[in-house]
Amino acid sequence: MPVIPELPGNLVPHKSEQEYWLRQYVARLCGLENERFPGSQPVSFSTRDLAKLESQDFWVCEKSDGIRVLLLVQTDAQTNDQGVYLIDRHNSYRQVTGLFFPHHEDPRRPLMNTIVDGELVIDVDPRTKQETLRYLAFDCLVVDDQNVMYRTLDKRYGRLKEWFYKPHAKMMKDHPHMAHSQPFNIQVKDVKFSYHVDDVFNIDIPQLQHGNDGLIYTCVSTPYTPGTDQNILKWKPPSENSIDFKLVLRFPPSSTKPSQPDYHAKPVFELHVWCGDERGVAKYEPYDVMYVDDSEWDRMKSSDEQLDDRIVEVHWDPEIEHWRMMRFRNDKPNGNHRSVVENIIKSIADGVEKDTLLARSTAIRNAWKARQSQPPSAGPPPASKPAYPPPPKPAAAPTPPPRVEARYGPLATSAWSKVAGPTMIAGMYR
Repeated sequence: MPVIPELPGNLVPHKSEQEYWLRQYVARLCGLENERFPGSQPVSFSTRDLAKLESQDFWVCEKSDGIRVLLLVQTDAQTNDQGVYLIDRHNSYRQVTGLFFPHHEDPRRPLMNTIVDGELVIDVDPRTKQETLRYLAFDCLVVDDQNVMYRTLDKRYGRLKEWFYKPHAKMMKDHPHMAHSQPFNIQVKDVKFSYHVDDVFNIDIPQLQHGNDGLIYTCVSTPYTPGTDQNILKWKPPSENSIDFKLVLRFPPSSTKPSQPDYHAKPVFELHVWCGDERGVAKYEPYDVMYVDDSEWDRMKSSDEQLDDRIVEVHWDPEIEHWRMMRFRNDKPNGNHRSVVENIIKSIADGVEKDTLLARSTAIRNAWKARQSQPPSAGPPPASKPAYPPPPKPAAAPTPPPRVEARYGPLATSAWSKVAGPTMIAGMYR
């Protein structure tokens, strides 16, 4: 299993004035009306998305197995003091020290307010086994006080490299001693045109020094969209698709004291699906159970870790027709939403294998080149760019999903809405 890093930095206290101020500050920079985590989230790849790759221009890169975080560079315009924070998917802030980002026009000046999207990974040198914490940037929301969320991906990526990364990389080259004070190394993730996915499989992924979790396709022509973005596609082989649930343990009654649970017995490992929040409280409903053999249960007990009420990543094992545990996801505040789970189930049943993806590359390339050869359509002169992203246009009606066999059954209807639920269900204790 790949090494997942711990987030560096000092946690800004929850519900503190500093956290409130930072969330408001980020929302204002992004032009958002809410103070939630502003990062975008992909959707799972399915067969119908092959046609989407032909009809629109996408970039593709490997999906690193790390921790997704936004990097905030907050610079005071009056004093030029620069603070750097990591924002995780819990919308928590950690202040990191030892980093400085110079301005792209004058390295003696600091880069102004910037928000970059990326992933923290641990690279392990295959020869020396030395570990390096590295931040792989792949997109940006704000650069040098300029909101670029409404721009297309190629423009955002250009700003990311030219305004954010290159000045910092040059500073590190000119002053290599500064590397000792940095909490992590910084790089920009390589991307390729979607029809060069074979290069990602054959060149990029074999050279990785960290874990890989599939591919990410991102549409070139669409803006950066906070929340779930239908134009960012997460591909995995169907057999490797995974889902995050809340793990709930229920123990059988004791043989000597039937009114008490037997905590020495192997419990039922219930998987509960997140149904959103109600009045600020996460709602969960039972979905299925996870299979754990006796040897795995012995290892779990010997770890002395808390198991109950944690987010667990599981995959479907077609041989035994059960969900199997992969790892705990401490970096996620909740499991996958019920709607996401339904989409992942469809992608498992209607997934796209690697060979099918590669075989489609020629058609994707031909469609891309045909679009490039078309003359630009005449139209009114472009309007001046807004200070913040314009309100999103109504989405087109989605293509109906293919009819596939419901291999895992519909979501169960639950009489309770929280994970805690009743103390006892069908004679099994919590």
